[in-house]
Amino acid sequence: METFDLYTLDGRKAGKTMNRGTRIPDGYYRYIIHVIVFSSKGEMLIQQRQPFKKGWSGMWDVSAGGSVVSGETIQEGAERETREELGLELSLDGVLPSLCLRFDEGINVIYLVQKDVDPAGLHLQEEEVYRVKWAGREEILRMIDEGTFVAYNKGFIDLLFHFHSNNDIFIAEDPTE
Repeated sequence: METFDLYTLDGRKAGKTMNRGTRIPDGYYRYIIHVIVFSSKGEMLIQQRQPFKKGWSGMWDVSAGGSVVSGETIQEGAERETREELGLELSLDGVLPSLCLRFDEGINVIYLVQKDVDPAGLHLQEEEVYRVKWAGREEILRMIDEGTFVAYNKGFIDLLFHFHSNNDIFIAEDPTE
């Protein structure tokens, strides 16, 4: 049984834990991480969830993701989930998350990394991942429309593709300085 640390909205440990499948008490949150791998060609590594996996069964999803378990840092959770689901060893030492988004019961921390990998050489977690492949932005948006990709907001997918190669939110220098 996985146990998660609970956090306050400002990201501080609340000194409480919960087990997977238990409803999170109001006013508390847990950390979810996503590691999204992009190739040097600008394609995203996507995974197809196992058809027997609960939640979005058989659908395509971003590279790797899951919950940070009790006692882990966000970085450790991200590295572990990537290693478990894809068999891909990543070091996120010195890497800041690219995005942090709140949802009803948690805080989603997203790492965007660039790494060219051969999908055939990955060791997929049999319990969770059926297969992986590289896909471009248009293909993923089409898959969302077709109902074969997890139903992310299309603007979120656009944001991921934008920020994988351009991590600055400004398009120009401040003209007042």
